[in-house]
Amino acid sequence: MAIVTTDWTQDLFLCVILLFLGFYLYLTRNFNYWKKLGVKELTPSIFFGNLGPCILARKPPLDFLQEAYQAGEGERLLGFYAIDQPYLIVRDPEFIRHIFVKDFHNFSNKMLSTNENDVLGKNSLFLVKNPPWQHIRQKLTPIFTSGKLKKMFDLMLEICEDFQIYCDNLKIDDKIGKPVEVKEACANLTTDIIGITAFGLKLNSLINPNAEFRSHGRAMFRSSYVRYLQMLAIFFVPALRRYTNPKFFDDKGSEFLKNTFWYVINERVKTGNKRNDLIDLLIEIRKNQENNNSDTYKLEGDALVAQAAIFFTGGFETSSTTMSYALYELARNPDMQNRLRKDIFTAMEKEGGKITYDWVSTLPYLNMVVQEILRLYPVLAWLDRLPENDYTFPGTDITVKKNTPFILPMRALHMDANYFPNPEKFDPERFSNENKNNIVPFTYFPFGQGPRNCIGERLGLLQTKLGLVNFITRYEISTCKQTLIPMKFDRTDVLTHSPGGIYLNFRKLSK
Repeated sequence: MAIVTTDWTQDLFLCVILLFLGFYLYLTRNFNYWKKLGVKELTPSIFFGNLGPCILARKPPLDFLQEAYQAGEGERLLGFYAIDQPYLIVRDPEFIRHIFVKDFHNFSNKMLSTNENDVLGKNSLFLVKNPPWQHIRQKLTPIFTSGKLKKMFDLMLEICEDFQIYCDNLKIDDKIGKPVEVKEACANLTTDIIGITAFGLKLNSLINPNAEFRSHGRAMFRSSYVRYLQMLAIFFVPALRRYTNPKFFDDKGSEFLKNTFWYVINERVKTGNKRNDLIDLLIEIRKNQENNNSDTYKLEGDALVAQAAIFFTGGFETSSTTMSYALYELARNPDMQNRLRKDIFTAMEKEGGKITYDWVSTLPYLNMVVQEILRLYPVLAWLDRLPENDYTFPGTDITVKKNTPFILPMRALHMDANYFPNPEKFDPERFSNENKNNIVPFTYFPFGQGPRNCIGERLGLLQTKLGLVNFITRYEISTCKQTLIPMKFDRTDVLTHSPGGIYLNFRKLSK
């Protein structure tokens, strides 16, 4: 018997229509949020908002944010929707200054997060929320003093000896050279560097590319659609977390890193050996906490090991990516490559043929090259912040609700011709002493800015520069048939990775 109409089939049809209407209204309930605030917005679609191309892996987040930034030309703010969640792209450098520095008290947390059961991910310095973040940062800062970095550099030079073995194993023809996938080569090098400097371990990735640490490191950044969705949930779309169960490290990687680092910590305590590295610092932190009951946040258990895990992962991946893109651009610009090589050999001659901490960390053109690579290819193309309270932008009547994700479109700013003329061009001269002061503040921030900038910036730059020195002083590097020109980015990756690696031709320098 019908209830609304005279026919039960019509009632059923009406119910279906009402259900679909209710579902539609629920999914679109937040749309027009930005219009109501007087902020320009991208027109969203049902189900995915504006992120359909990213979620379906038709384009990487990097490209989406670049296009969105350009669509907001002339605007200081631009709104969009991740499924049904309002997001705000902050295009104005002065607003970015407030978020990073002046109003940091309201922006100390990131949207970036992982699952509660991801012990290593959620407790790491990179992801943890405030106030634990502030306590962890203060405890880890001593590892990055100039004195510690100089001692690390001496250990890095030991790895350079293994790098020579790696180069010999490439069996490069002296006349025509050989194509080499440089991302893997760089990752082998930085994995071994971070292993010996931070943990006192010879990981042997250069001698054996299938060594255990390298295999697990490779697996953490493997490219697959499922893993991509998990990383997208962690870095960009929190609404996906309930469906993807994301972890910063996969299960095998998490178990391996926990077991390994606990073994190293316990052996160091047992033997009493000291290396003044990250492991020693973690042991000291644990000891001090045992003797200090007033410590408001204790870094203990797997939360302690989480710092070692993120240090390892961030240490090898970010530097190897930067290094590989630098080799790519130098291969495409042989005049710049020759200038850099000449400067390096001149610096070495002044030191009797030695590679030293002082000139590697300060050589002007080497620094200019690395800074320009970080402009073109920052490892993560954007940063994010979450306001802890409702926030009114200075000089406006625009007030955004707390916990609304703010996207700081780093690479889009780096590629804005208003700030960096001819932005597609690789031009290290932008960062010369004469030109770098012309860069508008808060349009260039590859390591972030303010109190929550990257704690490992100096170490990352140091090992990147040392790696380039080792490549440039051994090989003439050029493009080959497999070289991807122009560069494209992997659609199933949240990081600035090229699909299929970066192939370049290596030919030994004539003596």
